[in-house]
Amino acid sequence: MEVILLERVAKLGQMGDVVRVRAGYARNYLLPQGKALRANKANKERFEAERVHLEARNLERRAEAEAVAAKLGGTTYATIRQAGETGHLYGSVSTRDITDLLAEGGFTVSRPQVALDQPIKTIGLHTVHIMLHPEVDCAIQINVARSADEAERQLRGEDLTARDRVEFVPEEDEELDEEAEAMLEEVAEEE
Repeated sequence: MEVILLERVAKLGQMGDVVRVRAGYARNYLLPQGKALRANKANKERFEAERVHLEARNLERRAEAEAVAAKLGGTTYATIRQAGETGHLYGSVSTRDITDLLAEGGFTVSRPQVALDQPIKTIGLHTVHIMLHPEVDCAIQINVARSADEAERQLRGEDLTARDRVEFVPEEDEELDEEAEAMLEEVAEEE
């Protein structure tokens, strides 16, 4: 099915482009969302008549999105979750959780605007992109921790996912080497 794009759509085209898409994508997403019109003669004429108005509306929305991106970009939001000793969460942080965090911070963002490829399943600092407009996005940080104290330590740069490292004392290493050699000699004698 061919459609005329009424706004820029990521990985598809710019405003005014006539693109070929699958019928289901057009019927279920592009047309109901007002992002496209069917590409027929009447709609092409309608688009050309409204083009100036659509471009002005797009510029206005983009300016608003850039203003929000200036305030939102670079901010950090902390969320407390239960996790195991290795840092893996008992659950995950999803787009819904991120939109709730942003709402608490005073920003209204819908779930499709949160560009999260897969849910966050570990503690730590995670960068998440927010698509405020097809041409404007900003990055925020989500600080996932087990407690408020842990969240503060992560912000200071401490790596909480690192396991306690055991340092070997050289004398103990030599003793272990001697024991291993003795065991290998015993096995060799038995054969």
